[in-house]
Amino acid sequence: MHEIREGQSIELLKELHILTRDGKMNQDSRRKLKQVYHLYQFIEPLMKEVLERKQAIQLVDHGAGKSYLGFILYDLFFKNLPPGSCIYGIETRDELVAKSRELAARLQFSNMQFLKLSVAESISSPLLPEKIDIVTALHACNTATDDAIRFALKKQAHYIVLVPCCQAEVASVLKKNKGKSLANNVLTEIWRHPLHTREFGSQVTNVLRCLQLEAHGYQVNVTELVGWEHSMKNELIIATFKNLPRRHPGERLQEILRSLGLEEMQERFFVPA
Repeated sequence: MHEIREGQSIELLKELHILTRDGKMNQDSRRKLKQVYHLYQFIEPLMKEVLERKQAIQLVDHGAGKSYLGFILYDLFFKNLPPGSCIYGIETRDELVAKSRELAARLQFSNMQFLKLSVAESISSPLLPEKIDIVTALHACNTATDDAIRFALKKQAHYIVLVPCCQAEVASVLKKNKGKSLANNVLTEIWRHPLHTREFGSQVTNVLRCLQLEAHGYQVNVTELVGWEHSMKNELIIATFKNLPRRHPGERLQEILRSLGLEEMQERFFVPA
């Protein structure tokens, strides 16, 4: 089938239910595969760059779910690498961790590990290396994306790839403080209505995340993952550590928090002193 990349394991695609047992693909599977492949196009050059600097890659995929991304990355890239590279899938649901472990063993994907941890728990877990090269978080809901950022910063990740999802925390704080802000700041009209509160909160959340990453020395690029017809959760954030100047983005982040009445969220979007 022309949608499937050369070298891709047909058995894997059947196990992931992207292909049926007789090798066919429905529209939903085609959409899912297109999304994963599109994300792979962004991650592949990052993995190649890591290999130019060192002999192995340590990649952590947060909120792995059924590990579509992890398995595709392994099948198309990692399975051809010498020993030492590893993909770690972080997931809280027992049944998904067990299924991923069983599938990796059956396909002899020996350098994959699946850990039953929350993203927050993984930050201090001894089951993961001290340093990680690439951190991904595809649709890690709400604050799990922020925990993935915190994890990446602690692990000194060179690359961070995020597709945020369900950003409700900032919106809830905006809603809570809306009453006392309305009289003082005309910009509060931007999020006065509940629908606007939700959408504006989602937008502000990702802006704050980008500034936070920049305040830690990362170069940040924001783009679409796939067309809006495929997913409304479509924002792709790629951060590359460049050790860039940090003071200005940190100051801008603090200014946004003050301007929008979000001072209580300083710990969530922490920046260097």
